[in-house]
Amino acid sequence: MTSVDGAAARWRMLALLFACRASLGLQFQTLASTADPLVAQFGIGYTEIGTLIGLFMLPGLFLSLPAGTVGRYASDKRLVSLGLAVMALGGLVAALANGFGQLALARLITGAGFVFGTLYFTKMVVDWFSGRELATALGILVMSWPFGIAAGQVGHAWLALSFDWRAPFIVAAACSALAAATVAWGYQPPPSVGASAVSQENRLPRDEWLLTLLAAVAWGLFNAGYVVYLSFAPKVLESEGYGTTQAAGVISIASWVMILSVTFIGRIADRTGRHATVLCVCMAVAVVSLLLLRHAEWSVALSLAFGLLGMAPAGIIMALTAQSMAPQRRAFGMGVFLSVYFVLQTAGPPLAGWLFDRSGDPYVAIQFAAALFAATGVCHIGFGWLKRRLAQA
Repeated sequence: MTSVDGAAARWRMLALLFACRASLGLQFQTLASTADPLVAQFGIGYTEIGTLIGLFMLPGLFLSLPAGTVGRYASDKRLVSLGLAVMALGGLVAALANGFGQLALARLITGAGFVFGTLYFTKMVVDWFSGRELATALGILVMSWPFGIAAGQVGHAWLALSFDWRAPFIVAAACSALAAATVAWGYQPPPSVGASAVSQENRLPRDEWLLTLLAAVAWGLFNAGYVVYLSFAPKVLESEGYGTTQAAGVISIASWVMILSVTFIGRIADRTGRHATVLCVCMAVAVVSLLLLRHAEWSVALSLAFGLLGMAPAGIIMALTAQSMAPQRRAFGMGVFLSVYFVLQTAGPPLAGWLFDRSGDPYVAIQFAAALFAATGVCHIGFGWLKRRLAQA
């Protein structure tokens, strides 16, 4: 395969993986989009709805490392197809549910499939793009998650209104099943990897442990900061006089613009090679945008800045995985990486909520989010320093 053919193949595979990975966000959004009819149907409260939403992430705390371990025994595309098929099963269980318990079981099943999909989708892209526009490619892949969520916000609400609450779950399950078939039949590994994953090693040397853990902390802090922003930034604007719908609309601007900005910033980092500089500038913008959020008259501009720059280095952070572990240990290493991510992702929002409850001021939670983004920048700088020290040693 010529270099031109190789480049075309890389981008074709990325397009296929983006489309299939969007089904993860589409599946995640089903519960939130059907909250009102579920409350009316089963007589549950919004505490139970929040619990069901959170259950989607719970399997990641326990399955990330085992999911990375089985990469030694099966190919990436088989494991991704399996994860998507499990998500389809979870969607069908939800569509047939007659109460909270069955919905909870469905979310746990779907979350288990999500772990395998998230891990091996990422590994596939790293395998294809390692050393070549990796931050750009991972930025594009990461944006398939909010793209799927946004599609679900529009489509699921229409389906529930036009048919009933079960329709979004059925459609999301069908999309997951279609994605599973598409990966199984359409994905091809890069020539350097081959179709088999039996050469994968279920261990990491000490240096790779250190690098992987530091990269994972950076990714976990970054995502925890984003979730805290989504959860508490509208409350800050409401405390400054905004209505609930208006506050949510302003804050959502960041999520819409980041779908494009992540790719653009990743491209700049890849072209210039100055990943650390680009990331630190973006983290500085994120911190300033959050700390100024109490100035409600600037809220639209601050939300734009946060989405255009603050959240833009997602691909740069994910690209640290390629520098952390050797290709033959990438499946296991990604399991370690995601284990740390799920721990921090799970712990961050409750801690922010505790700060809010203790102070009575949502701005304190936003200050906490700003600290998380600042810590992300510190971790990235520390990663570069550690990488250099280990290379010298």
